[in-house]
Amino acid sequence: MSAMERVNALLREVSLPRMVQVRQKFNRESLTQVEKAVRKELDRPEIQGTIRPGMRVAVAAGSRGIRHYPEILRTVVDWVRSRGAQPFVFPAMGSHGGASPEGQRDLLAGLGITEETGGAPLISSLEAGQLGRTRRGVPVWFSRDAAGAQATILVNRLKPHTAFHGTVESGLTKMGVIGCGKQRGAESFHSLGMEEMASNLVEMGEVLQAESNVAFGVAILENAYDETFHVEAVLRQEFLRREPALLNMAKERFPRILFPEQDVLVVDRIGKDISGDGADPNITGRFYAPGLQGRNTVQRIAYLDLTPASHGNAIGLGVADFTTRKLAEKLDLESIYMNTVTNCVLPPAKIPLIMDTEELAIRAAVRTLLHTDRDHVRMVRIQDTLHLGEIWISEALLPQAEAESCIEILSAPEPMRFDEKGNLL
Repeated sequence: MSAMERVNALLREVSLPRMVQVRQKFNRESLTQVEKAVRKELDRPEIQGTIRPGMRVAVAAGSRGIRHYPEILRTVVDWVRSRGAQPFVFPAMGSHGGASPEGQRDLLAGLGITEETGGAPLISSLEAGQLGRTRRGVPVWFSRDAAGAQATILVNRLKPHTAFHGTVESGLTKMGVIGCGKQRGAESFHSLGMEEMASNLVEMGEVLQAESNVAFGVAILENAYDETFHVEAVLRQEFLRREPALLNMAKERFPRILFPEQDVLVVDRIGKDISGDGADPNITGRFYAPGLQGRNTVQRIAYLDLTPASHGNAIGLGVADFTTRKLAEKLDLESIYMNTVTNCVLPPAKIPLIMDTEELAIRAAVRTLLHTDRDHVRMVRIQDTLHLGEIWISEALLPQAEAESCIEILSAPEPMRFDEKGNLL
């Protein structure tokens, strides 16, 4: 018997808790006609005045899986054309996609964004020129493709960031200085370290506001069910003033796991289309950035699989304790390393303990718990950090679920079931 076979034999002795399916209830207010709401924002006089007939207009598309993203981008493209201007779409995703034009084009295609769905040419390159420098001398870069146009429009989701907290986090400013800055822009942003990210972003945003050709941005806000509840067109000069208020709106609707104390968290899948860190640490409670804490505490985390849209970039995997062989076999180390060398943050790129199957990864998480009654393990299982409406909890968490009006119990306790390959059913 090999050493790994002995490990597996030891893990098969571990008892797993019975699980209960529950529904977490959040504010589900959302827009019923997203494209109409976007068009209404674009038709505001101050927004209309930024795009004139004959202009060549760059429309920025990011790397996140945003609900209605292809439709929203198409609405912006069609509106630009209705103004008598000529739009094109370009990737605004820093060093993602292996920092290659082909990789970034493939990432967009995986999100449903192509020349056909976007209704405009898609130009992908990594060329960037310097807009200027911040007060501390950090260079701010901007896509040469976008800079060669007469105007640029940013289209991005606005939400809490996964590695820092500040007045401005993920949104329009970040897309402008990091996404549009390509690999060089991402490297500049991370150059002062994680502790300085929040202030560095604001300073880089000041240069973007003063020196770029960005006309405006379309901010997309999503509720806890990954549904659009608010869209807003924001002039470039108003980014740093308006984004803090929008960020507070996003935080009020942000999803969370309503069981703050967990022994084991099982995440069915991670991915770049879900979060920049594969799984959002604001939800899992496991941050790699120093000094940050979430609402949840968890002792062991297991990531089971990787989304196809990630194209092998499992950055963020390093915060987990266990993963599976099938996920490990999907890793594109070149993409992960390019992302890591660019942002100078090493922990997310590390690889946790690799177990042969999903079943063994979960058993390993239970087996290695400290100071815990293994007959009453508090386990939570989620599909991913974008979908938290219906989740699974262990029997030990059932009394808490029964006491909460915002939690609906959907099933009786039942054993965790696996197929012949050790995958969860």
